[in-house]
Amino acid sequence: MEQEIQQSNPENRPLLERRRELRALEAALAELRYAVDGVPRARSSGLLAFTGSAGLGKTALVTQARARAAAHGFTVFSGRGGEKDQQLAFHVVRQLVQPSLATMDSDKLRSALGSWYDIVSAALGLEAQGAAQVPDPLCVREGLDWVMTRLVVRKAPVVLLLDDLHWADTESLGWLASFAPRVEDLPLLIVVAYRPDELPPEGDAFHTLASRHGKRPFALDRLSADSVTQIIRNELGEDAEDTFCKECWSVTGGNPFEAVELAIRLGDHQLRGTERDLSAMREFAATVKGPRLHERLQRLDTKTVRFAQTAAVLGSPFSPQLAASIAVLGEEDAAQATANLRAARILAEGHDPKGELEFVHPLIATSIYRHIRSGFRVLLHNLAAESLRTAGSSPTAAARHLLEVPCEGKPEAVACLREAARESLRAGATETARRLLTRALQEPPLPEDRAAILYELACCTFLIEPTATVRHLREALTESDIDPDLHASIVYTLTQALAHTDQLAEAATVAAEEARKAVNPRVKLRMQADHFVWSMVRTDEVDSPAHSRTLTRLAEQLPGRSLEERCIMGLRAWDSMKRGEPRETSLTYAEKALDGGMSWTDENRGFEVPVSVALVFMYGDQPRRAEELFNKGIAECVGKGWRGSHLALGQTLAGYIRYRRGCLAEAEDLVREGLRIAEKVDGAVPARWFALGVLIQTLLARGRITEARQLADEFAYGSVVPNAVIYPDPRMVYAELLLAEGRQTDAVPLLTAVGAWLDKRAWRNPAWCPWQFGLASALVPTAPDEALRHAQDAVKRARDFGAASVIGQSLHKLAEVTGGPAALDLYEQAVDHLERSPAAYELARALVGHGAALSRNGRVQKAADRLYQGLEGAVHCGAEALAARAREELSAAGMRPLPLRYAQTDMLTAQERKAAEMTGQGRPASEVAKELRITEQGVRQRLSSVYRKLGTDAAGLVAALEACPPPGR
Repeated sequence: MEQEIQQSNPENRPLLERRRELRALEAALAELRYAVDGVPRARSSGLLAFTGSAGLGKTALVTQARARAAAHGFTVFSGRGGEKDQQLAFHVVRQLVQPSLATMDSDKLRSALGSWYDIVSAALGLEAQGAAQVPDPLCVREGLDWVMTRLVVRKAPVVLLLDDLHWADTESLGWLASFAPRVEDLPLLIVVAYRPDELPPEGDAFHTLASRHGKRPFALDRLSADSVTQIIRNELGEDAEDTFCKECWSVTGGNPFEAVELAIRLGDHQLRGTERDLSAMREFAATVKGPRLHERLQRLDTKTVRFAQTAAVLGSPFSPQLAASIAVLGEEDAAQATANLRAARILAEGHDPKGELEFVHPLIATSIYRHIRSGFRVLLHNLAAESLRTAGSSPTAAARHLLEVPCEGKPEAVACLREAARESLRAGATETARRLLTRALQEPPLPEDRAAILYELACCTFLIEPTATVRHLREALTESDIDPDLHASIVYTLTQALAHTDQLAEAATVAAEEARKAVNPRVKLRMQADHFVWSMVRTDEVDSPAHSRTLTRLAEQLPGRSLEERCIMGLRAWDSMKRGEPRETSLTYAEKALDGGMSWTDENRGFEVPVSVALVFMYGDQPRRAEELFNKGIAECVGKGWRGSHLALGQTLAGYIRYRRGCLAEAEDLVREGLRIAEKVDGAVPARWFALGVLIQTLLARGRITEARQLADEFAYGSVVPNAVIYPDPRMVYAELLLAEGRQTDAVPLLTAVGAWLDKRAWRNPAWCPWQFGLASALVPTAPDEALRHAQDAVKRARDFGAASVIGQSLHKLAEVTGGPAALDLYEQAVDHLERSPAAYELARALVGHGAALSRNGRVQKAADRLYQGLEGAVHCGAEALAARAREELSAAGMRPLPLRYAQTDMLTAQERKAAEMTGQGRPASEVAKELRITEQGVRQRLSSVYRKLGTDAAGLVAALEACPPPGR
């Protein structure tokens, strides 16, 4: 028989047959110590899980983990799920974090949590400051990750203990599943205990995570007959008979909790463990849990029973003062009831710092609760809710009890449930908010409140189940006498939900119908704007030119004073840009739209219009203005806790601006982050399509064709055509990939289809979708005349719009298609326009193309100048393939690249420059690594980064520095 003595057990009882688990615990603690001390030793895992049915000793192992962690001098954070606390969002997370935050005043809390304060304060149960915010759930999780990581680093090493995880609230389970993978990178050990068969569906992700760690989770077995015998003899003495002890094992089934409780009761009654005691033993065993426990409780006095039942309703741990108030007991009666319940081993011994009481075991609390008469149980829950409201507790605490009582049509109950739902939304707990509002509707509410509650419920389900949102909003619109502003908000949210469920046509129809019926001019204008928004994002819009004409007439009539009018101005700017009207027209309307402000986080208006207005400046060759608006908008989203699809799209399009400026490395970083966020958000499919298109274009510009192909294949990009308008157009981007791979024939039908679709909508601006550039390139080998026509038409369309960047690009393409001496003047014009534009990468391409054409026509001296300029521009942009082509052209013309200008080394970090200088001077990698305090692999990574940024190796960098030393060097 294996055994270990649990020295820190409050009752100092032996912990039997758990040597395997204790060995694993001690090993994990030792690894944590090694990890913190810096001893080079890999951790097998930072997660330890103990599982098993009720009473098998999971809590005892968690207690042992606490004692051993304390003996090592580790910081311990702990939390526990409660059967009656599953409705309280982030209840377990708060247990973990609040003790560390409780010592700080409000100023220190604000300082400690920094910019995350407003986002996570509601989830952590802190007092909100400033305007209440409704962050998205993903943002709250990231904020909690940051808070926990900061606490772990400050208090390292840390052991995080979580008991009864099967009773944890949904939000805490979700956070734990997302945070746990980080444990390997932190001085942290997570120890959890739960009943696997009772783990809710939300806990599946965590259970799967725990199951990946070799022997984890550790499934606890029942005790053998020998161990139960030892437990019995520890209480009754060694004279307890074998037959008696074996029968004790039989009646308890080897359950450690039941065996210990039985032994204690036998000892209390001074039984000796003989055959004559078997009958009494079976009686005591029956009262450990279940119906017989209830009978044992009923033998106590009425006040004690009422106190115990109230405690079971409140859940463990509970406030004795609150329980006494609900049970209508005075201070002395409550104290006596507590003493009686402790003597009966129903309440645990000990003194909690907060003065709260706990049951000896969750099984006891569950058994008592289930045996309370239903009518009396409802009364206790009602009294608990009323007492909590009277005491000034949060509406969430009171609403938890209202969920347990029948619907009675009480307006105060509806008000409490609605306020609790708002608290949950501020904490990012949308599922909890939905549950509370669903219950509020069942109460039912007063007729005049029903539409508002349905709208609130729809907003809760938007990210969880958009189809349910549509259903709730349609039901809300059937209510009578709805406030006009509420009605407009309901309709707007309905159109958004329809769009998110791929019903764009219906979204546009709903908005148009509401605009037709609206009496209030402001509401009518808002519905018209919504109609234009959803019409423009439809790929199957029936009559786009007619909508454009209507929008043009409407914008001309409006002074732009109200937000509704400015939205129309913004839509007019976007529409005129896509149609290829003069850029001055688009930019003028864009400025009018912004005159007075336009928020990216107006929950009732969306951010489609502000984003479109900002991008008008990008297409109109004012990318700095576009970046300014994007930076402001992204900061607004981040500050409000919107870090889901809004932030994903914002990051992606900010990267798109950098791409068009020629800052390819920065663009790639931004877009990859946008894609990462989009991948984490359910339903963020449009944001993913935007990110994939911009990222593929960026990779192609950098010359990484294989990587672009792998990305396209991974996401089936090119095989699916979205129903919403995405830019850059997915078909055009995929055709660009095909052209880069030399598959011109495959690219032609794709680009032809894009052109036909755009011409039907009268969207003729090549700055927005340069499909003709690709088609001209694809047709040159087989249909040169047709290729020339497309290139010439692209130049005309570009001149109609008037942005220097797109004019230069179209002239560059026309020069490529034309070829021969006739192309030289076109190249010259292209370079001239692009030099007056912000399109640095396109300028580098045109310079290299012009240089190559000059070289082939015997004008070597000017060719060299163009190629050197193009090479420098390509390196600056991060376009590796273009830089390589420039070098090849120089080499073919008998020239070699000059050293790069010193100014370009400003792109390097201090460590990159130092590593390259030292290596270029012949110093070994080991010496460089030692001086820079990095590994030799780190040296190689920095040298590789130098080459990617500058297109030269370490020796080349040193030569460049020596050739063009900076002042003072």
